[in-house]
Amino acid sequence: MNRKRKNIIGLNEISELRTYTLNGFEQKVLIEGRKKTNPIVIFLHGGPGSPIPFCEGCRGMFPELTERFIMVYWDQLGCGINNRIIDDTFSIDSFVKMTIDLVKQIKDEFKQNEINLFGVSWGSILAARTAEEIPELIHNVIVYGQVLKQLIFNDEIFKALFNSNMPKKNKDKLSAMNQASEHTSEDGKTIMKWANKYTDGYQSKSGGKTPMGKIIGGLLTSPDYSFKDFKAMVINGYIKNTSLMKELIKIDLSETLQKITIPYYILQGNTDLVTPTKIISEFIKKSENNNLHYIPVNNSSHIPSAKGMNIIIDNIFELF
Repeated sequence: MNRKRKNIIGLNEISELRTYTLNGFEQKVLIEGRKKTNPIVIFLHGGPGSPIPFCEGCRGMFPELTERFIMVYWDQLGCGINNRIIDDTFSIDSFVKMTIDLVKQIKDEFKQNEINLFGVSWGSILAARTAEEIPELIHNVIVYGQVLKQLIFNDEIFKALFNSNMPKKNKDKLSAMNQASEHTSEDGKTIMKWANKYTDGYQSKSGGKTPMGKIIGGLLTSPDYSFKDFKAMVINGYIKNTSLMKELIKIDLSETLQKITIPYYILQGNTDLVTPTKIISEFIKKSENNNLHYIPVNNSSHIPSAKGMNIIIDNIFELF
């Protein structure tokens, strides 16, 4: 860890790795901020099981955030520093309960601070359900890549792949999937792979790739992460899980979002086909819920591009 990072950590009034019991499971959580009086942002990462870019190995890495907020970085159970097997007894509700427990315990410790949620993709489900359950404890919600319905298997992504330069043999497989009444997690992985290779629906090619080299370098020199924790960002307890994907394929959060009673900002990459921007924007237009706000992010897709990350870090946190 270099001197600059040590100095950033040393200037923070709070920079602690704590242990909380969330839905019955002990888990480590990193809390970091320059001032103990700053608003709190709890980051809910994507995946499930992908604690990037804001994870518990990030102590001292994002002073542009920790100068203004107390950041709560939580590697959700089954990955990163909280790695363990996520078997098929786990459901989306299991993780919603963990999120609610985390918000409540943070609020108990920081009674005067505003608590905000920032969720990405899978994390947007946890953010929405938590905001529905305990709105009295949450000030604002911001999400990027909101999961609504028709996740992965939707008309927009099928249309884009059929119109792409994908080989005919793959299009034949795609046609069979399009006509099938049920889909498997393997089908989902295949379509995600194709979307990434043949379209801008997963990652925008015009926005530039997120600069992961700097983030990975920082995680490898983290004062909190071992190499085992670093490896568990990718190869982790979710590998054999099928229960979560079965739920995700069928999920519809329309009613949940319709009930939101606090400011809820939805950022969408303009080319996102995994959680299609067209479906999100049309839903919000038709919604009569004035708490829902749609903000398009150009040159970005389901995975934030380099430009998308700059917007998130430089501008979006002004909403909190």
